Amino acid sequence: MRSPLITYCLSKKAAAEDYPFGPLPIVMKVGGKMFALITTTEGDKVSHISLKCDPVIAENLRQQHEAVQPGYHLNKKHWNTVTVDGSLSDADLHDMIDHSYELVLKSLPKAQRTAISQRLV
Repeated sequence: MRSPLITYCLSKKAAAEDYPFGPLPIVMKVGGKMFALITTTEGDKVSHISLKCDPVIAENLRQQHEAVQPGYHLNKKHWNTVTVDGSLSDADLHDMIDHSYELVLKSLPKAQRTAISQRLV
């Protein structure tokens, strides 16, 4: 059964699942750019999710939540790696995913953003 976090990522407009590094991590992309890297354990339970984040917000989240750390093998200024251990609510995780998705979407060329926003699904 697919993890609810993976399903949530894939519910974003034009989100696509990719495996550029092998079976793990699962990479979620929009417009060909990563917005989430997901590590799972046996049984497809998400153990970690790395998300793009505004640097000021990223630092605040790290100070507020032990589960939020600088991005593992990523630009630590712009990425957080979140341990999915139940200490953060699904709503908090969804907000972080939304923020990451929006940052990446905004970085795409205008024509590509427009095409994505006009998609029905």
